[in-house]
Amino acid sequence: MANIQKLLDIMVVLRKNCPWDREQSFSSIAPYTVEEAYEVADAIAREDWPGLKDELGDLLFQVAFHARMADEAELFDFADVVEAICRKTIRRHPHVFGTAEERARGAVVGSWEAIKTEERGSAASGSVLDGIALSLPALSRAAKLGKRASNAGFDWPDTAGVQQKIDEERAELAEACAQGDKAARHHELGDLLFSVVNLSRHLRIDPEQALNDANRRFEARFRLLEESLNAQSRPFADCSLDELEAAWADAKRVLDRKP
Repeated sequence: MANIQKLLDIMVVLRKNCPWDREQSFSSIAPYTVEEAYEVADAIAREDWPGLKDELGDLLFQVAFHARMADEAELFDFADVVEAICRKTIRRHPHVFGTAEERARGAVVGSWEAIKTEERGSAASGSVLDGIALSLPALSRAAKLGKRASNAGFDWPDTAGVQQKIDEERAELAEACAQGDKAARHHELGDLLFSVVNLSRHLRIDPEQALNDANRRFEARFRLLEESLNAQSRPFADCSLDELEAAWADAKRVLDRKP
C-alpha cells in the first residue's frame, strides 16, 4: 500500500506542476490507456517478462491518472476504484466467496454472464447488447456482440450452420465483386468477417489473438522471403508469381521446422 500511495502522491504533484499533465482530460488520456493495454498484451505475446513488469506499471499509471482527474472533479477517487472492483470480483465469484451452499455447488456454467447481465440491468435498458464498448477493436467487439446474442438464444446449435453462413456470405461477396458495386463489396466483406468471427466463437478461439498470430507468421515468412531474394540480388519485380509462390513455400517450410 505504501508503494501505491507513493504513485498517487506523484500523480498529485504532476497534476499541479507539469503543464502537460495538468492540461489533460479523460478523453485526451484515453488513447494512451488503450495503447498501454496493447503493450501489456504485446509483452505477454513475446514472453518478455521484465518488459511485462514495466508495461503493467505504465498501465497502472493510467489508472492512477484517471482516478486523480476524477478526484479533482469530485466524481470518485482511487480508493473508490479499488473498492468497486473488489465488490464486483466477489459478486461474480459466488463459488469462491459466496455462501456455503454456493461454494459447495462450485462454478456454474453461464453464471458469470448471468451475473454480468444482472449488473447491466439489460432488461430495463431494452437490449442485451447494451454496454459493449464502441472503442473495442472490431474483431473483439464482433465476438462480444455474437456472444451476447447467443446467450439470449440467437445462435446456431453447432459450427455447421456458421460454416454454411460463411459460404453464403462468400458467394454474396463474389457477386458484389462481379457487379463492380463498391458499396456492396464493403457491405458483404463486413458480413463475411462477422461470420468468421462467429465461427471463432463456436470454436472457442479468440479472433483477435488468432489474427495477431497470423500477422506474426506472415511477417516472419515475408522477412525470410525478402532475405532470400536479397541474397540473390533479385527485386520482387523481377520474379514471376510462380517463383514468389515457391519462395514463400520455402519460407514456410523453414519456419515450420523451428521450435
